[in-house]
Amino acid sequence: MATINRHCLTQSIKKWGVELGFQQVGISDTSLSEAEQHLDNWIKKDYHGQLHYMVKHGKKRSDPKLLIPGTKRIISVRIDYLPENQKRIHTALESPEDGFISRYALGRDYHKVIRNRLQKLCSRIEEEIGPFGYRAFVDSAPVLEKAIAEKAGLGWIGKHTNLINKQAGSWFFLGEIYTDLELPIDSATSSHCGDCTACIDICPTQAIIAPYQLDARRCISYLTIELHGSIPEPLRPLIGNRIYGCDDCQLICPWNRFAKTTQNPDFNPRHNLNSSQLVNLFSWDEKTFLKKTEGSAIRRIGHHRWLRNIAVALGNAKTSQLITQALLKHRDNPSEFVQEHVRWALKYQKSNHNRPIQDSAGPAQ
Repeated sequence: MATINRHCLTQSIKKWGVELGFQQVGISDTSLSEAEQHLDNWIKKDYHGQLHYMVKHGKKRSDPKLLIPGTKRIISVRIDYLPENQKRIHTALESPEDGFISRYALGRDYHKVIRNRLQKLCSRIEEEIGPFGYRAFVDSAPVLEKAIAEKAGLGWIGKHTNLINKQAGSWFFLGEIYTDLELPIDSATSSHCGDCTACIDICPTQAIIAPYQLDARRCISYLTIELHGSIPEPLRPLIGNRIYGCDDCQLICPWNRFAKTTQNPDFNPRHNLNSSQLVNLFSWDEKTFLKKTEGSAIRRIGHHRWLRNIAVALGNAKTSQLITQALLKHRDNPSEFVQEHVRWALKYQKSNHNRPIQDSAGPAQ
């Protein structure tokens, strides 16, 4: 390593990263003391809910050298995933009979896509300089990826707690390579949110309780993906037709007028999940669910939580005989977990629309 020009190597790494399909590559050091304090305060307020993995690794999350001994620098990358123009996304969100899925989850599981490319980048570096120490991560270990990306100059953390890039908005994934290479570091990007509070104002459940402070327990992404139990009843009507995640804070962000649709076919919608009716999605048995979500991030919530989420969305939809019949078919679902949300949906439809709900077996309870 003594004979290697680290500046030239850094420029080559960034060039190779772009050639592999990343939109940007940056380098940071391992000092995350400010982010660590923010994380500690967030956890102390119990804003993490059931995200127990946020606390079980101790300081490894905020001190990369504890996670991977010998780490001196972090190579941070971002890759665009927006699969369609934002006008179409608004249309889907405003169609209460359709199930809305966060756009990051419509295509192939991003973990696999990005990890594969990071490994190729590491292999390319090895071809140039020989063996070196590294470990690649894609939302798969205790890593403060947004804080790291901010330090690496890929953007700034906005008031909704997502990373925003001045030229590309926020519709992108992040990945990291922890390495023992002492590469020149990039400068962090300053914040450009200004006085804007659009993301705070638009949040359906008011989960962004203050600028840069998210109460995950109220966030629709948490409620529909991370939460294993019942969704709190007061929050169910606020979820609307969102059955996996939520994109509202990104859709409203002014900086996303610069966002570009992805050129990566891996992130294109599969099985028409960007415009599928709730009743059709609710008809999937477990075998169909597993088949349709193969290779997708959606699969990890499992069939029961999938049905739970759709039941809530059906309860929020405009009453129709089709929706009523779909709910009634699951009223005796083997899972009490699903039954409870179906019962709520039937009751909510009846009370909200003042319309009796019954079938040949008699009135719904």
